[in-house]
Amino acid sequence: MARAIDLLSRREYTRRELELRLGPHATSSEELNDLLNRLAAGGLQSDQRYAEQFSRIKGRKYGSLRLQHAMREKGLDAESIGSALSQQDDLQTARQIWQRKFGTVAQTLEDKARQVRFLAARGFPSEVIRQVLAGAIDEDTYDT
Repeated sequence: MARAIDLLSRREYTRRELELRLGPHATSSEELNDLLNRLAAGGLQSDQRYAEQFSRIKGRKYGSLRLQHAMREKGLDAESIGSALSQQDDLQTARQIWQRKFGTVAQTLEDKARQVRFLAARGFPSEVIRQVLAGAIDEDTYDT
């Protein structure tokens, strides 16, 4: 219990992460499961709270697809992921990231492909990428 509280005092952990960290120190899996249940019941550990914090912090740099994948790997369930990502505005985030990184409309196909790959690697859906690049072209047309 002390080890779990020590870990949770530093940052949030998912139930699965705590299971992996505390597993080698537990005498049995029933004891570990009981401890994790007590932590969750006491409000010391919450997968929902972890998902919200993770999406709020990482959501400034990454799209919902990448966040969803990362949260699944952390052991979060679909309901927690869905509610945490409901606040995520991929279009606005992608526009901000695109503006900081590129700021100008791609002049060649190679540049456009590079911009598409960059946004795709950040985890934005293809429809959002299309809208960002189309919006950049529209804005550039009105500026001149």
